[in-house]
Amino acid sequence: MIEERLREAIISADEAAKLVRSGDRVYVGTASSFAYELMDALWERRDELENVAILCSMALKPSKMLGTDWDERNPFHVETFFLGQQERVAHRKHGMPLEFTSFHLSQVDLWCRNVGRPDVCFFEVSRPDEEGFVSCGPSGGSMFTYLKENARVVVLESNAQTPYIMNGEAHRIHISQADGMILTDSEVSPLPIDEIDEVSQRISDLVLEEVPDGATIQLGLGKVSTAIGYGLMKRNDLGIFSELFSEPMMHLMKNGNVTNRCKGFMDGQSVFAFSLGTKEMYDYMDHNPLLYSGTFPFVNDPRNIAKNKRMISINTAMSVDLFGQVAADSMGWTQQSAVGGQIDYVKGAQWSEGGKSIIALASSFEKNGERKSKISLCFPPGTAVTTPRSEVQYIATEYGCVNLKNLNMSDRVRAMINLAHPDFRDQLTEEARMHHLI
Repeated sequence: MIEERLREAIISADEAAKLVRSGDRVYVGTASSFAYELMDALWERRDELENVAILCSMALKPSKMLGTDWDERNPFHVETFFLGQQERVAHRKHGMPLEFTSFHLSQVDLWCRNVGRPDVCFFEVSRPDEEGFVSCGPSGGSMFTYLKENARVVVLESNAQTPYIMNGEAHRIHISQADGMILTDSEVSPLPIDEIDEVSQRISDLVLEEVPDGATIQLGLGKVSTAIGYGLMKRNDLGIFSELFSEPMMHLMKNGNVTNRCKGFMDGQSVFAFSLGTKEMYDYMDHNPLLYSGTFPFVNDPRNIAKNKRMISINTAMSVDLFGQVAADSMGWTQQSAVGGQIDYVKGAQWSEGGKSIIALASSFEKNGERKSKISLCFPPGTAVTTPRSEVQYIATEYGCVNLKNLNMSDRVRAMINLAHPDFRDQLTEEARMHHLI
C-alpha cells in the first residue's frame, strides 16, 4: 500500500514548478532545510512568471535563484525574517529586491500567517518511513506547521541525505497530505567548523566560570560560541534547550557531558528548533531518540525556556555600547541577520531558577590592518538595538565577564570601558566624561 502511494505521489521537479502561478508567494526553506532542486526548477520558469515572492531564511548553500544578477525580467524577490549568507549575497551582490520583517523567533507563527502567507510550500524532507511519513529534517520542523496551514500547494523534496528526526510536536507530514513529491540525493547544507583563536578561547574560559555542572545551555553561532561549546566538555550533567543544535552540542552528547537529567523540563531529551553543522552531525541526528525537534514558538517561548533549571543562554553581538545595549543584527543602515531568538533567551534564562543570560564578544576586530573597537560610546546612525539595556545581564569579552544588571548607569559605563580593548579605554573614558556619563 505504501509503495503504491509513493508511486502516486512522485512527480518531477518541472511538474512541481508548474504549480506556481504569477503573483504567488513560495516558501523554499530555512537554514539546513532548503528545497534546492525545486528552487532550480522554479528558476527555469522565470520567463513565464511575474511577481513571485520567495520566502526563505538563513540560506547557506548557493543556488541559481539567489546567485544570479537580478534584472527587470527576473520575476522573483525575497521576503524574510532572517537574512542568511545567501540572502545577503542575492540582495547586495546581485541586486535582488529583498523585504525584511523584524520578528522574534518566538513569534514566527505570526510571520507565517500574517506576513509570509505562502500560496505554495516547497519542503525539503527525509525519505518516507514504513508508514508513509517524512520528517522535516534538521530545520524544517521549526515552522512548517504554520506555513502549510493556508497553502494552496505543498510539494515535498525527499532528500536521501536528510536526517529523520524522530521526536517533536510538529515535524512530520504524511505523503498523502502533499500535492506531490520529488526524490533527490544531495548534501544537506553544511556549515564549516569555526577555527578557535586565542581571543575566543580566553572569552570561553571566562564565560565557563559562570556555567555550573547541571546547567541547561543555549548557544549561538560563531567562533566564540564554538569555543564555549567545546569548553563545556569540562562540565557534567548538562542539558540542552536551544533554538540551535550545533556541532559542539553533538560532541557534548557523544562525550557524555550532556545527560539532560537535571533540566526539570523535558528531561532526557536535547530540545532544539533548527540545526546547522557538518555531515557527521546530520548523520548523528538521524533517528536519534535523544533529540526533540520543536517549533520556534515553542522552543523560543521565554516561558518554556524559564522552565529549565540553571538555564544559561550564551549569545554573541556585533557591538555593545557603554550602557550595555546590544547590536547583534544590524550595523548602521545595513541589515546583517535578524533579532532571531536573542531576546527570547535573554529573558527566559533570567527567569529560570539559577539561570543567567550572557552576551559574549571579542572586544575589537581588525579591518584593513586597523584595529576597531566593538565597544563604543554609541552605535552608528541607523543601527537597531537588538537587546535593550534593561534586559541585558552579563557581558563578556576577553577582558572579563561582568553582570551589569544591578549596576547604575555610571558604574555600567565604567564596567564596559574595562571590558574594552586597552587601546580604546582612554578614548572611551574621555568620551564618557564629555557626555557626563561618569
